[in-house]
Amino acid sequence: MNEIKMYPIGKIIAKNDELKIVLEPAYRAGLKGLSGYSHVQILWWMDKCDNPKDRATLVEKKPYTKGPEEIGVFALRSPERPNPIAVSNANIAYIHEASGTIGLYYIDAFPGSLVLDLKPYTPSIDRIEHSSSPAWCSHWPKSYEESAEFDWEAEFNF
Repeated sequence: MNEIKMYPIGKIIAKNDELKIVLEPAYRAGLKGLSGYSHVQILWWMDKCDNPKDRATLVEKKPYTKGPEEIGVFALRSPERPNPIAVSNANIAYIHEASGTIGLYYIDAFPGSLVLDLKPYTPSIDRIEHSSSPAWCSHWPKSYEESAEFDWEAEFNF
């Protein structure tokens, strides 16, 4: 198997009611041009699940209240998976290129989580108008914006 080398570009910081990504100095120039976008896709490392047990988990037992009795990790966004890589879309509050800081309104990552990469959210590439999902989750919100008001806690069994 080929060896993969990854270099975290920054980390998630939550401090004084502020949520942000702070990039390492070597990667700050990569922010040039991102300020024209409203949203960013963040690939981050779920370090709290970076252990042999979680990496060996391939099937989850009823993680969703209305879901199937078992479901594979590639059919859900579980943190337990062979490579604990997460992807989150986030609304950009501000960008300060000189300090390598991206302010966020929300992200479902823990403070201190390592950021692996950033990609601009581009509707022409990232938005799929006619997608489908299993019937058990068809009542979920149809957009990122609608998700803010949805009772997600009622959907999970953990």
